[in-house]
Amino acid sequence: MDASPCNTSRPQLVTPVQLPISLDSGSSPCSAVGSDPGADPPFDICLSVNKCTFKLKRSLIEINREKRRLSKDVPPLQYLRPGMVLLKGFLKPNDQVKIVKLCQQLGIGAGGFYRPGYRDGAKLSLWMMCLGMNWDPDSRSYGPRRPFDDAQPPNIPEEFMKFVHDAINVSHDLLEQGVGAANAVEELPPMSPDICLVNFYGTSGRLGLHQDKDETKDSLYKGLPVVSFSIGETAEFLYGDTRDVDKASKIDLESGDVLIFGGKSRHIFHGVSNVKPKTARDWLTDETSLRPGRLNLTFRRY
Repeated sequence: MDASPCNTSRPQLVTPVQLPISLDSGSSPCSAVGSDPGADPPFDICLSVNKCTFKLKRSLIEINREKRRLSKDVPPLQYLRPGMVLLKGFLKPNDQVKIVKLCQQLGIGAGGFYRPGYRDGAKLSLWMMCLGMNWDPDSRSYGPRRPFDDAQPPNIPEEFMKFVHDAINVSHDLLEQGVGAANAVEELPPMSPDICLVNFYGTSGRLGLHQDKDETKDSLYKGLPVVSFSIGETAEFLYGDTRDVDKASKIDLESGDVLIFGGKSRHIFHGVSNVKPKTARDWLTDETSLRPGRLNLTFRRY
């Protein structure tokens, strides 16, 4: 079965690397505006299953063998920099299936997924849904309703809240035991989210380097962390102190990984340079019919 997030083996230190990748800063959602609500049909992150189409699914033995393989030799926590940690495989397979199904249900309903676009009509290579509060890319502000269709964002499911709290608590334990942090709570402050941005990237999706800085001054001053869930295809994630891609570090975010950055790392520039096709776990697509691509949930406190 999957590695338990309570494993207390020593965290793995990750060294920054130089990248030759160049991203177009125009891919940041900062310049985007909402889509016309009638322009796109409701977006379903899961493929419809044709009853006349037969797909040969793997046996339960094969699925369990893959789950055991994934749990071997995986450090429970990678310490990336002060205030920034990566929990590899923290979300168990059943958790990932639950998240996909809940996002699918919410995404096809009122206030669900839409495709942000530019004023000239061009659209971003992702679909977005807000939970808790709406984030307007045009005004870079939060509000109770979505401006272009007056839809109220769905609430954050309680299951998601529990995953976030558990991830932060486990990070504190591992920081103290593995890194020897004098004050793990100060390095990575506790956070109870009231906002979740849910993005679905196709296999050609990417997101330019940007900062998450539209929350309140109090939230930003306290360094309350952003907690990010990755499900589906593997994404190449960039991060650094500037928008210079050549100076950024990179890591792979795989399905089930939880990335947390707060405290001194709360204002890092970060983005997605590419999504790697055909890297999603077979058991995940077998059980959810998730489309090829990456489902990303980022939680924060307003």
